[in-house]
Amino acid sequence: MGIYNLQQSSQQAEDALSQGMEALHQSLSETLASTSLGPTSSGNVAQYMGLMAIAMGKLATLENFLHQADLLRQQALQQLQRILATHQAARALLVINDYISRLRALSSLWLACPKE
Repeated sequence: MGIYNLQQSSQQAEDALSQGMEALHQSLSETLASTSLGPTSSGNVAQYMGLMAIAMGKLATLENFLHQADLLRQQALQQLQRILATHQAARALLVINDYISRLRALSSLWLACPKE
């Protein structure tokens, strides 16, 4: 039951972070799209610099979202450690390590694929 509760609470927190990240991504894309031409005259330089400052602020917010996601992972692992017996926790960590290794290998293969 503890694992189920942990899964549900983690999923809710992850969904909230994902929604926030999606909104931030959309907002950042719109800001960057409006600056894609760059300053075209001296009057637009101030506006361009203002939009770039806004974009930098949104990137700082993105960094905060990533930090929150890391904290969520740490909290989930700590709670999992409290729920599981020692041998169960050790086995879970081995499975997680195997998953991460396979994910990295897949990512490396994806990056190595020729781009069309």
